[in-house]
Amino acid sequence: MATLGAPAKKHKVTVIGSGNWGSAVSKIVAENTKANPNLFEEKVSMWVYEEEMTLPKSSKLYDSTSDLCTKTQKLTELINHFHENVKYLPGIPLPENVWATSSLQHAVEDSTILVFNVPHQFIGSICDRLKGHILPYARGVSCIKGVDVSDAGVSLYSDSIGSKLGIYCGALSGANIANEVAEEKYSETTIAYDPPKIDSQSPTPTQDSSSSAPKINLEEVDAKVVSTKVKLQPLPSEFPPIDHATLKTLFYRPYFHVRTVSDVAGVSLGGALKNIVALAAGFVDGVGWGNNAKAAIMRVGLLEMVKFGKEFFSDSVIAATFTEESCGVADLITSCSGGRNFRCAKLSIERGVPIDEVEQSELNGQKLQGNLTAREVNSFLKQRGQEQEFPLFTAIYRILEGEAQVADIPALLAE
Repeated sequence: MATLGAPAKKHKVTVIGSGNWGSAVSKIVAENTKANPNLFEEKVSMWVYEEEMTLPKSSKLYDSTSDLCTKTQKLTELINHFHENVKYLPGIPLPENVWATSSLQHAVEDSTILVFNVPHQFIGSICDRLKGHILPYARGVSCIKGVDVSDAGVSLYSDSIGSKLGIYCGALSGANIANEVAEEKYSETTIAYDPPKIDSQSPTPTQDSSSSAPKINLEEVDAKVVSTKVKLQPLPSEFPPIDHATLKTLFYRPYFHVRTVSDVAGVSLGGALKNIVALAAGFVDGVGWGNNAKAAIMRVGLLEMVKFGKEFFSDSVIAATFTEESCGVADLITSCSGGRNFRCAKLSIERGVPIDEVEQSELNGQKLQGNLTAREVNSFLKQRGQEQEFPLFTAIYRILEGEAQVADIPALLAE
């Protein structure tokens, strides 16, 4: 029998994506669903892009007498048997309530909270496959760091997901190197979520504890970005409200601190644009210019991130999101010190090879985001004749395309 006043139903959570960050997020979420049975169903579904592999002999799980270890197996079978993502997050135990599946339809069945964590170039096709298979009142959180650029303009992946699926979607981003989070080393993140008014059983206050961010309209009215209109279905009152408190309960761990804001655009842009700056930091580190040069890159990059947000998302972005939150300056510092975009850019210079070649050799099948975002952002700026207003973003694009050299960066920034 339900407790008097308690919600009659619990939220089921699905994580869409199982790379190193997707697996780390699944670990966090599963720990919290188990710890909060009043709010969440314990089982967490994790969608896996199916692959076949043989367990490396170097793995602590390897048993030479077991066919499961010595013969080629499906990745989902290995994850569910060993409770470890042996390919993308090896050595990190996953909670036993994480269930890996290669079926998108089965993964999202009856889920009210969908956590998107896939490379941004795949989100469009994944959303197309999800249509008709999710609850119409489901809510989303995007962990995808990128921007969606088309001939019509630029939009956030949280908006793209919402538009394609007819749901509301917030965003999570921060200084979150996946392996460090999975190893339970202290870090923090930012969750942006602006609860739809139709879900206002106990709405989150319009003034955040961490900032005075304004509420964000579901209808984007700035003509410079893609207009999105989403007709939402309300979350049934039988469920606990999906608000800042619920999302903090879902994601907060003693080693993974969470700050909540309402600036979805700012959080999403911070996670996307810092990857371009991280490439620049890697390039200058690769030529041995030292810490002064890298600090200069980070300063200019942060200014261009803020300017891009205020220029193209002026109705919703606040500068403080970039300068005060983990999704902004903290993520920028981490990404320019040890993130994959920084490391691959640095290696490309040291080895004298294209960054795409480094990506293939170093990332174990995973994808960089910075090079794609740099090209997409440049296409958007070029179409509007605004490349010169963002000299660092433009310089990195030109280096990626072979139109400029790293040695040209100081001159390009001085123009």
